[in-house]
Amino acid sequence: MSLLELDDLVVRFPGRGWRGKAFTAVDRVSLDIRRGETVGLVGESGSGKTTVGRAILGLTPIAGGAIRFDGTEIQQLGRAQRRPFAARIQVVFQDPYSSLNPTMSVADILSEPLRAAGMARAQARGRITTLLDQVGLPGDAADRYAREFSGGQRQRVAIARALALDPELVICDEAVSALDLSTRDRILSLLIDIQERTGVAYLFVSHDIAVVRHISHRVAVMKQGTVLEFGSCARVTSEPTHHFTHELLLSSLVADPERQRQRRARRQALQRASSE
Repeated sequence: MSLLELDDLVVRFPGRGWRGKAFTAVDRVSLDIRRGETVGLVGESGSGKTTVGRAILGLTPIAGGAIRFDGTEIQQLGRAQRRPFAARIQVVFQDPYSSLNPTMSVADILSEPLRAAGMARAQARGRITTLLDQVGLPGDAADRYAREFSGGQRQRVAIARALALDPELVICDEAVSALDLSTRDRILSLLIDIQERTGVAYLFVSHDIAVVRHISHRVAVMKQGTVLEFGSCARVTSEPTHHFTHELLLSSLVADPERQRQRRARRQALQRASSE
């Protein structure tokens, strides 16, 4: 049985003003995530991929379909009923500068979910040390403020916070898009290493198919609220069945200028062919 299942998920937002029309942001999306697996959810800005993650977290109400976590439908649960699932599903947001309180020490940031779960202060301190080691930060980082760290280090703190309660699923919402290339690669390697050691599953939301290809076992491609194709990473990123996936692959940057020029020409030809 899959850890998470989305079955014909629909999310609509009301229109603005009395004449505004409702907007369907997610339209009958179905996918699943297995334990210890990374599913990449890739698409352009506005495709609905972040809304899918917010719906799973209970931050956005759904208009139809079902969200099953470990066999239990969670989309209609109230706040009190959903609380036990909060520890099992965590999130790493895009911007490590706005997702962490700059006036709090790292120890305070990491202890918040632990103390909320009822952990004693001394036990929480030991857990914080373990978490910092897990994400490759020194123990003395606990006594420093989030504002003292670089973007990559802040994202490591955000990952540590997400892992604090030993979740089974972490939603990574554009978790590396705000980082430079070298830092991005280190964070991706860190996420892979943590998954291999702990068995945590990831829903990895990104606009960059090259990043998704690096970390994912399976990939779902979204456009305008719908999933166009969903399958193994190797198949979707090497033999895609939908022309939009071809466009995403051709739009990803490569280091070789000549290869990039050839890819741009192929993308333009594909766009012309699809419009005819």
